[in-house]
Amino acid sequence: MHLIATPQQSLEVAATAARAAGIDAHILGDEIEGESREVGKVHAAMARQIGRRDQPFARPCVVLSGGETTVTVRPASGAPGRGGRATEFLLGCAIALQGEPGVHVLAADTDGIDGSEDNAGAIVAPDTLARAKAKGIKPREFLERNDAYGFFDLLGDLVVTGPTYTNVNDFRAMLIR
Repeated sequence: MHLIATPQQSLEVAATAARAAGIDAHILGDEIEGESREVGKVHAAMARQIGRRDQPFARPCVVLSGGETTVTVRPASGAPGRGGRATEFLLGCAIALQGEPGVHVLAADTDGIDGSEDNAGAIVAPDTLARAKAKGIKPREFLERNDAYGFFDLLGDLVVTGPTYTNVNDFRAMLIR
């Protein structure tokens, strides 16, 4: 048997592309696990440390990670949420970032389907929470009902690729300028 794509290869290809664009790239690993929203918080803390103190990496840079996080569906009032690991990671990350300047985050599933929805993932930008507030969207309410899809859909920030038929891992990239 010969594998044509692995989780590590997906991160290495992304790192090579970033370096070709003149941006340092750092790979955290391809086996990061844990609750999606909590992994998002940890990534946000790292992005803030880089953005504010150039530690552990200097700006500008791209920080890449992969792995299979989990989403624990919590009972909540209202309609059940929609979303998957990538979007829940991003919503947790966006809330923790609180609009941190110069930080852009992408998370997506390499097979093009985040959970059971039609999106691969979504993006977070420094203005994500401000745009949500302007529309009366409350991010924490969406997170509590596991509806990250609904949150990013209302902002127009879903990444929809269609099925890729190649599932090697969840993929996360943070650009810190």
